[in-house]
Amino acid sequence: MLKVPSGFPQDFLWGGAVAANQCEGAWDVDGKGASVADINEFVDDIAVDKKENGEITAEYVRGALAAGPERIFPKRWGIDFYHTYPEDLKLLAGMGLKTFRTSIDWARIFPNGDDAEPNEAGLAFYDRLFDEIRANGMEPLVTISHYEMPIALTLNYTGWYSREVIDFFVRYCQVVFDRYASKVKYWVVANQVNFVALESFNHLGVAADKVDDLLSAKYQAVHHELLAMAKATKYAHEHHPGLQIGVMVGGSLAYPASSKPADVLATMRHNQMECFCTDILLRGTYPGYATHFFEERGIHVEVSDEDLAVWADPATLGDFFAMSYYYTDMVTAEGFAKDNRGQRNPNLEASPWGWAVDPQGFRFMLNEYYDRYQKPVFILENGLGAYDTVEEDGSIHDDYRIAYLRAHIEQMREAIKDGVDIRGYYAWGPIDIVSCSSSEMSKRYGFIYVDLDDYGCGTGERSLKDSYAWYKQVIATNGEDLG
Repeated sequence: MLKVPSGFPQDFLWGGAVAANQCEGAWDVDGKGASVADINEFVDDIAVDKKENGEITAEYVRGALAAGPERIFPKRWGIDFYHTYPEDLKLLAGMGLKTFRTSIDWARIFPNGDDAEPNEAGLAFYDRLFDEIRANGMEPLVTISHYEMPIALTLNYTGWYSREVIDFFVRYCQVVFDRYASKVKYWVVANQVNFVALESFNHLGVAADKVDDLLSAKYQAVHHELLAMAKATKYAHEHHPGLQIGVMVGGSLAYPASSKPADVLATMRHNQMECFCTDILLRGTYPGYATHFFEERGIHVEVSDEDLAVWADPATLGDFFAMSYYYTDMVTAEGFAKDNRGQRNPNLEASPWGWAVDPQGFRFMLNEYYDRYQKPVFILENGLGAYDTVEEDGSIHDDYRIAYLRAHIEQMREAIKDGVDIRGYYAWGPIDIVSCSSSEMSKRYGFIYVDLDDYGCGTGERSLKDSYAWYKQVIATNGEDLG
């Protein structure tokens, strides 16, 4: 008999997510090399809604690596999670988290990317970290590449644009799969792999002054990354068949800006290109719409028959679909023709950083992606970056964060009723960490407050926000009590 699900599955994974480069710090400790995130600079004289990680040149990279203390690179110290993780994980476990997502910093394992041997001190750190996650009753979910490419691969090569990086990355994946297969079941090979424009350098490591045609170089770089991801997934499936390998995108499907047929068609094409990477890694085919898109825009990507054969192998396909979700955009025909980026929706309120708050868009995307792939779904990031105020008594009343998360969890529950097979939900930044896009500490997501400012000043003391108790109750009632 047909029946609509009444709530969340009994084995639903309620969790929280961070990235190594935003929390660990210790950027030059125990043999770690510099990563692309370690040259993300905090600049305080730019409007917050204009801050993002844009294009970077090799000249800038060299200058950042040689810079003195007058320049601020907050991801180099993060929240010192490298040293505080035992205490932090106890606080997170106190909420009842069933799972915790983090990443392995590539530059901590292969400091230069092309090293002959991995760095044992880095491997040992993640042994301790994953053991501690499990000891606190949480299932680890690990991202292998989360904006942590060794910076040497951008200077000595050209990031993912250099085909040699495929083999370097596959070897890195093999090392971590072999080392941690008994400790980590759930893996995501690369974070938000569709972010070709939004996190171009952080994602791809292509310095703008090292290529002649940057747009073509970006898509060639993504092509190489997708090949490497497929090969790594095949290795995991063949050597460690118990592992579950996911493919993750940044949720970025858009609405038409109007009912004009040109805007509707442009939106369809925009959304197709946002599914380009997952169509390859979950369907195993190179989509014709992408070839058409490249031809129209004069984008040159070299794709061989041997490359296509890699993706045609079922062993290279991911086991689950994963996404982050923060906001929605609108698309116009003119905007699509210009750069395929969306624009803000005037019908939605936005955070100070210009991110539109759209809980119903969450349900929309969950349905659209699930209809397309029919794979189990994990929401690996969702949260509200906001300014928090510490009251005189030390309390932090973040009712705005609770309201945001409540509305999104309600829509996630509706998506389950729609038939979407959602397995887990990971609130982004359950403890305050450095912002990815703006390198700020003041853009806070956490249930746990960390006393550090944008310049790394403060006690580092941890304290609980009101949202901590709220999320604890959500987990304890399996999403029934949303306060």
